[in-house]
Amino acid sequence: MALGLDVHQDLSAWLRLEQTPGVGNESARRLLAVFGLPEQIFAASHAALSEVVTPRLAKALLASPPEFQQQLDKTLAWQEQPGNLILTLADAGYPRALLEIPDPPLMLYVKGRAALLEAATVAVVGSRNATVQGIRNAEQFSESLSNAGLCISSGLAAGIDAAAHQGALRGPGSTIAVIGTGADIVYPARNRNLAHLIAEGGCVVSEYSLSTPALAPNFPRRNRIISGLAKGVLVVEAAAQSGSLITARMAAEQGREVFAIPGSIHSPLSRGCHQLIRQGAKLVESAQDILEELQLQSVPLPAPHTLAKPVAVHMDTSETGLLKEISFDPVHMDMLASRTGIDISSLTTELLTLELSGQLEALPGGYYRRLA
Repeated sequence: MALGLDVHQDLSAWLRLEQTPGVGNESARRLLAVFGLPEQIFAASHAALSEVVTPRLAKALLASPPEFQQQLDKTLAWQEQPGNLILTLADAGYPRALLEIPDPPLMLYVKGRAALLEAATVAVVGSRNATVQGIRNAEQFSESLSNAGLCISSGLAAGIDAAAHQGALRGPGSTIAVIGTGADIVYPARNRNLAHLIAEGGCVVSEYSLSTPALAPNFPRRNRIISGLAKGVLVVEAAAQSGSLITARMAAEQGREVFAIPGSIHSPLSRGCHQLIRQGAKLVESAQDILEELQLQSVPLPAPHTLAKPVAVHMDTSETGLLKEISFDPVHMDMLASRTGIDISSLTTELLTLELSGQLEALPGGYYRRLA
C-alpha cells in the first residue's frame, strides 16, 4: 500500500485544518496536541477550542473555510494521479528528519520518489545570479555527493539551486526540490523541464496547498524544509544579504552542519560564504571534505573531486599571453588593454574566445575574471 492518506475523510479534515484562516503550523500543533487528530478538533465545542486558541480562531475552526469543497476536490484529484502523495504529521511516512525541527510542516505534497525523503541528504544552495564558476561547482559537488549515495536537496530556484539539482540527477543519490508554490505550479517557469525530470527521477515537495502562487514570504519559509531534510547545508555562492544565508542560519538552529565554498575577496558573491566561514561554517574545497565531516567514509566514494576545472582547449600565443594577465579577481578590460597593448577591437575578440572556451567569465561593467 502506498504511503499517505487512503481515506478521503482523513484528508478532508487535515485540509480543512490547513485551510482555516488564521491557523498556522504553531496553532495547529497546539490543537493537535490537545485534541488528537483533526476530526476531533472539529468535533470539539467552541468553549473547548477557546481554551487552546483565541475565541475568534475557535469560531473560524467551526465554520467551513471559503471555497473548501473546491479545494478538496482539486486535492483529491491531484492525489489520485500516479506519483503524487500527501503526507501529514500523523503519517508513518512523514520524514523523520522534519519531525526534529522546531516548525515541521502540517502537510507535505509530494510528487515523485517519496522514499527519498528518508535518504541521507545534503542541501546545496546559493545565489540565483550565480557566476559560471559557481554553477560548475554546484553541479559537480552535487554530482560527486550523489555518486557517493547522498541525496541533494535544494529549492528549484534559478542559478545554484538548478545547477545542484542537475548535478544530483546524474548520480544515484538523486535530488529533492522543495518549492515555495503549490505542487501543481512550477516556478520559475524556465525550470519547467528540470522540474519534470526531478519528478521522474527525484522528488518535488511543497507544504503549500495546490494552486498557491509564487508569494515572496513563502520562499524563505520553505528554506527550513530544505535544511531540515539534510544532514548539512553547502552554500556555494551568496551575497552578504542572501536567502541562502537564511537557509544556513536555519540549518545551524536545527543542529545541521553548515559548509561554504570560499571565493575571491573581490567577488560580491563570495561575501556571504566568507561571512559564514567567519561564523564557524566549515570551509570546503571538495565533496570529500563534506563526506569526511559528516563521517560518511563507509559510503562507496567516487574518485576525489575538487572545484570545477574547464576543458583544456587549444589557444594561440596571443590568447595565452592575455590569459596570464587575467587573475581570479575581476579586472577591467581597459586595464587589460593597458597591460597588454592590444587594441580594444582585438582585445574584445580574444576575450570572447576565452569566454566561449570556458577559460574566463565576463562580469557586469566590462570586468573579467579567470575561471582556472
